[in-house]
Amino acid sequence: MSRTHEAGALHADVGFRGPAWLRPPEDPNALHPGLWPRNVTKNDAGVLTVAGVEVTELAQRFGTPAYIVDEADFRARCREFREGFAGWQVYYAAKAFCPTAVLRWVAEEGLGLDVCTGGELAAACHAGFPTDRIKMHGNNKSLAELTRALETGVGRIVIDSFDEIDRLAKLAVDRGQRVSVLVRVKVGVEAHTHEYIATAHEDQKFGFSLAGGEAERAVERVLAEPALELVGLHSHIGSQIFDTSGFEVAARRVVGLYAQLRERHDVELRELCLGGGFGIAYTSQDDPEPPDQLAAELQRIVEHECRGFDVPVPALSVEPGRAIAGPAVFTLYEVGTVKVVELDAHASRTYVAVDGGMSDNIRTALYDADFSCTLASRRSAAPPVLSRVVGKHCEAGDIVVKDEFLPGDVRPGDLLAVPATGAYCRSLASTYNHVPRPPVVAVRDGEARVIVRRETEEDLLRLDVL
Repeated sequence: MSRTHEAGALHADVGFRGPAWLRPPEDPNALHPGLWPRNVTKNDAGVLTVAGVEVTELAQRFGTPAYIVDEADFRARCREFREGFAGWQVYYAAKAFCPTAVLRWVAEEGLGLDVCTGGELAAACHAGFPTDRIKMHGNNKSLAELTRALETGVGRIVIDSFDEIDRLAKLAVDRGQRVSVLVRVKVGVEAHTHEYIATAHEDQKFGFSLAGGEAERAVERVLAEPALELVGLHSHIGSQIFDTSGFEVAARRVVGLYAQLRERHDVELRELCLGGGFGIAYTSQDDPEPPDQLAAELQRIVEHECRGFDVPVPALSVEPGRAIAGPAVFTLYEVGTVKVVELDAHASRTYVAVDGGMSDNIRTALYDADFSCTLASRRSAAPPVLSRVVGKHCEAGDIVVKDEFLPGDVRPGDLLAVPATGAYCRSLASTYNHVPRPPVVAVRDGEARVIVRRETEEDLLRLDVL
């Protein structure tokens, strides 16, 4: 069965029963253990708690919708990547989740930071992040962004175009600086992920292609600029990746380029970044590997390829992407309406509408992403019913959770929680339909505090010029 309309199965084949991987649970109140932050449980009354605080209290104090982050879980994931990839430099992705407090946690846990715009760099500086641990990406860095990177002492800049080589070299000469750079290589790997988050195939905007010698020409251009210090190569094949086979192909090709540069240009590269973009569990169908296992596999891959090309193993770095922030956050909503739509004589769908939607989580509409959810404010004895959680926006595609079994008595006023919303949900949030963006609430050791306040209607109108 293929969906033929943005609203999904209602406009597709009649009799749709949900995706093949989704099965009715024995207990619709139970939490799937792989989807939630480690300090999230349900108490005897069926109320979801995070680090000892009930979500009913959070909803009363901070309102809904709200992004709830388990601070201890977030920090633990930082440490697991730092320790699992011991000897590597681990870069947290600012684009995934960028509150100032969160960037301070990342700095305190000893990670580096990826930024890809001037705004993300400004957030890092506002957080007091050590700039020598920042790496700056971006396929179209402006003069202003590059200037600020040089002014603040960003540790690495990833070169993405020939225009950028000229632009950065001139700025560095004018400022009397020498800038450490990596060249981003497009290795032609089709990552097993969504088209929009696969970043290493030929027909996309990032990096220099190995095909036709473009990447080698880029390196030659960098080597010809005394103000630019080539320290390494960078490769990134995509995001939400579970299969390391793509990294094997990418490593073979980028290490092959390294060997070629070494032979032709007498270049000894100190660093190699294989990207990362490791997948997380959004639903029960996902089974991500732990950081230490990922590290062992990637280390084996790089060492094998370096032996094959007879080159020394350079210093290695990795970009986990969503794997740190994603699982540490859930979104809390209040149910507003419930509708049962009859599809045919044998099938119906329950639509559960919440007080947020695509303005706080556009990933379902943008990537056809799957999410799970749970009734968070009480225990129910009702049998599970296949449901679709939708938002309040004037779009048929305003879907938060396409398919999940919820208790059949879900009603207005209930709280629902959607796990794994830490990565890209807040970052991609909008004010569509003039709906203010939710707050970010951090919970740790029984204490909750706002780290990003809720937007207000005054905020929405502040930029208007009458």
